[in-house]
Amino acid sequence: MHGERPSSAPSTVLGRQLGDELRTMRERAGLTTAVVAVELDCTKGKISRIENGRSPVRGPDLTAMLRLYGVDEQAVQARLAELARTANKRRRGSGWWSEYGDVLADTYRDFIELEAAASSVRTFQSQMIPALLQTPDYARALTVAGRRWKKPEEIEQFVTVRLIRQNRLTAEDPLSVWVVLAEGALRQQVGGQDVMKAQLDHLARSADMPNVTVQVVPFRVGAHASMAGPYVILGFPSEAAMDVVLLDNPSGSMWLEGVKEVEAYQGLWDDVRTKALSPVESLELINSIKEFGA
Repeated sequence: MHGERPSSAPSTVLGRQLGDELRTMRERAGLTTAVVAVELDCTKGKISRIENGRSPVRGPDLTAMLRLYGVDEQAVQARLAELARTANKRRRGSGWWSEYGDVLADTYRDFIELEAAASSVRTFQSQMIPALLQTPDYARALTVAGRRWKKPEEIEQFVTVRLIRQNRLTAEDPLSVWVVLAEGALRQQVGGQDVMKAQLDHLARSADMPNVTVQVVPFRVGAHASMAGPYVILGFPSEAAMDVVLLDNPSGSMWLEGVKEVEAYQGLWDDVRTKALSPVESLELINSIKEFGA
């Protein structure tokens, strides 16, 4: 894909999300960066760096900006303050995932951080069940097969991280997850028949959750645009915040943040979800494969 340059390690993605919202609020208030800089007693460059996600936003500055922009809704103030804290923690290398730094790549830590701030996940997977819906045994079998970690304790740490991530599905403000799977992902015998049967059972139960949608693209659909590989689209609470796309491969992960790239994958997503079976038909297929095997 061509267009704006993708980011391979978006340590400032959360900062950019916050900056985008602050820029929108400033423009809505009819203020220039020069005016804001005077009010905050700083340079125009600092305001620009904040809006581009390149500089952290201190609590007093955020409070002053929101007051200047006429944003008095407490819920909005609290959400942006939490977003700023999360972005600043990433810059300082903190967060619960930092406890597992020995087994997590930088891009995976970035992904976990973004997932924590996201309101929705849309993903197409061609070969495996996505991490948020994996059982421990299935996740363990994938981790062993990946051959990146040899020590049992490292493998268990990686599996633990995946299970902790799943807490977002049952949190007070649960993550909305929409999964489209190629039929092959249901039939690949990861971990053997018993592990796979338990995984399909878990997938079927997860599909009954109000915030989880599961669809399957059956083999009979034939060729479709998403066959080039799996992807994840993260969405965020604010309408002004940009979606982010993650592409994963054995040599590493790539983030796409440019408008053209993201729109292209949104188009792929719309195409594949319309070609997939309905959630009800998908559940019937999952249960059929679980009962009668591949």
